[in-house]
Amino acid sequence: MGLLDRIGRLVRANVNSLITQAEDPEKVLEATLQSLQRELTQVRQAVAQAIAIQKRTERQYAAAQQTAADWYRQAQLAVDRGEDGAARDALTRRQPFHQSALALGGQLNGQTQTVEQLRQTLRDLEQKFLEARAKRDLYVARARSAAASQRMNELLDRTGGSAAGRAFERLEAKVLDLEARSSVGALGSDPIEGQFAALEGLTSVDAELANLKAARTSNRRPPLGP
Repeated sequence: MGLLDRIGRLVRANVNSLITQAEDPEKVLEATLQSLQRELTQVRQAVAQAIAIQKRTERQYAAAQQTAADWYRQAQLAVDRGEDGAARDALTRRQPFHQSALALGGQLNGQTQTVEQLRQTLRDLEQKFLEARAKRDLYVARARSAAASQRMNELLDRTGGSAAGRAFERLEAKVLDLEARSSVGALGSDPIEGQFAALEGLTSVDAELANLKAARTSNRRPPLGP
């Protein structure tokens, strides 16, 4: 398994573990960002190591090429002088450096591709990390709002069904009842209606008194003569 595959599997495993074990979304987001930060650090270190190896290979490749070229020129000079033995000796000495340069050249090509892939992976992870960090505040705000709404609903439910809530309801009903009674009493004791009733009572007594006087007067009259 390559380095990039191992990094991807590790990131997914860490995130899944955090989501499974934690209930607070804000903590999950923060822990996820921290995990991504650690992975970015590891990738940066891997890129730095790959670049260091590439640079060392480049120096070794350049040195092997230079030494092989130097011995080849020596062989050329020996041929020009007609010294075939010296030319053969120079070519023999050149051979291992030439083979080393060929091998190092192949390694250098592979290392260059690896470094480029790691750099691209690092750029992608950095972009994802920046996007996740930019969205973190939004997610945290939404999570806090949802939690606050849930707590408010729970509080309202508890208040509505509690003894204190029922006491307030009874108190409100009592006040309404007292207000209704007060209104009825006020209507029953209207002073104008009372005055009319008193007048009616006086009129009836006066009439009865007049009748009584008339009857008494007629009883006291002397009888008329024949």
